[in-house]
Formats: sequence, C-alpha cells, structure tokens
Amino acid sequence: MPTFVLASASPARLKTLRSAGLDPTVIVSGVDESQADGLPPFEMALQLAELKCAAVAERDDLPADALVLGCDSVLELDGEALGKPADAADAVRRWHAMRGRSGVLYTGHSLRDTTSGRVAAATASTTVHFADVTDAEIDAYVATGEPLHVAGAFTVDSIGGAFVTGIDGDFHNVVGVSLPLLRDLVLELGHTWTDLWTAR
Repeated sequence: MPTFVLASASPARLKTLRSAGLDPTVIVSGVDESQADGLPPFEMALQLAELKCAAVAERDDLPADALVLGCDSVLELDGEALGKPADAADAVRRWHAMRGRSGVLYTGHSLRDTTSGRVAAATASTTVHFADVTDAEIDAYVATGEPLHVAGAFTVDSIGGAFVTGIDGDFHNVVGVSLPLLRDLVLELGHTWTDLWTAR
C-alpha cells in the first residue's frame, strides 16, 4: 500500500486522519503562503493546498509509492479571505467582526500519487455560525493563544468550540480536512479508502 504523507504541520489534521484509521507521515511543506495573496478565498485555499502538496511530493527523500496530501483552510467573511491572524490584536478585531454572524470555511485538498504522478484536487466548504460572544470572552479566548495558530482565528474541536453555535456542512472540513472529500480523491486516483486503514 502507498505511504500516506500529510504535507501539513496542523496537529488537528493529523489527529483527524489518525482517528479515521490512517497513520500519516508528516512532512511540513514550508510553502510561503503569501504567494496566494489577493486570490478569492475559494481559490486561495485550493492554490495553497496544491503548492504544499507539490513542494512535498517533489522531495528526493520521499518514498516512491507515496500519496501526498496538501491542505489549506481560509475563512471567508464579507468577501475577505481570513487565514491565521497576524497577532493577538488582529485576532481580537476578527472576533469583533465575526461574533453573531456566519462565515464560510474553505479547505483546499490536493492529493498526489507519486507513482503515477496523477493529482486529484478539490475544495470543500462549510458554513460556520458564530456565537454573539462578549468582549471579555473574546479577550480571554485570544489570551489562550489558540486563535493565533488557526485559519479564521477559531477552532470547532477545541477551546473555541463553545463559540460556534452550528455548522452547515462537513464538521471535519472545519477542523482542517474533509474526510468524505479525501475519500473521493483517493478513489479518483485508483486507490481504495479502506485499504489505507490497513497501512497502519
């Protein structure tokens, strides 16, 4: 079976894939994310996922039979793409804009089979509804440091979960990797999803 490689430093993505029965090898891409600045949020997520996937898939030290997954997430609010906040003040500003409202979380997925060279890529979208949190709650949340390390300055599966009142779409996509979409990409490249379970 191919070696499954995750081209991402995200602990949430790694945990999600492990929970789904996969055991990825993690190789961080080191891609400069500013390359996609100015693109619409949907396109930005996919472009960055493709760049990350390509950067790792083209490494000399990769197993010959690897399936390499690159992912990137951005939150769209008022037509603007929001990745990781620049600093704590930026995270506070974002939460003032997000509270009591909804945004769309896009996660781009790019999967390359290094044996065939084939690539399957797509973007998943999930609407996220945010609680009308208080100024004090925002300050306390940002002080935890969590919002500084994630796209959109929030999590749904950790400390920020209490501030998300609901989602429309795939929960795992908000965490950072859409498992149903990834399964489709695996099938598109001619592999069997359940076989990846036995590669542990």
